[in-house]
Amino acid sequence: MIRDILRMGDPRLLQPSRPVESFGTPELHALIVDLRETMAAANGAGLAAPQIGVPLRVVIFGVERNPRYPQAEAVPFTVLCNPVLTPLSDEMEDGWEGCLSVPGLRGLVPRYTHLRYAGYDAHGARVEREVSGFHARVVQHECDHLDGILYPMRIRDLRHFGFNEELFPGQQLIDD
Repeated sequence: MIRDILRMGDPRLLQPSRPVESFGTPELHALIVDLRETMAAANGAGLAAPQIGVPLRVVIFGVERNPRYPQAEAVPFTVLCNPVLTPLSDEMEDGWEGCLSVPGLRGLVPRYTHLRYAGYDAHGARVEREVSGFHARVVQHECDHLDGILYPMRIRDLRHFGFNEELFPGQQLIDD
């Protein structure tokens, strides 16, 4: 079922989420279906459970082709419960981000360029990957939602934050 996506200003987006305690349940599977359908309907690159009002540590992400990131490499569709991110380098890179909870805006956000993430899929099987580039950026953005962090909170210089039409005139952009 396609769910409403909470927008910046809704206090639920600022609350830390609680861990998933039971895997393989009909409720968890229904949540993941709702996340996937909602993300697809909004042309997003990822979505976190808190964005649809569910305070659980669950994110999904995946990109084959996305008009917002025409140069970006594909990111496999992933369900990640109770994620833990471990930077594998101190190197950070600024990149433009948008968010389905902050529609119509973009900001230049610093993110780790290389990290390992670990967690569990919907059935409780361990998921662990070492990633870099766009994949690393997407997982960091989504996992921030689990801690009540929206990307504008990470912007270092607000001169690099604004409306899509003003920052990227003439470009058709979608929110992530």
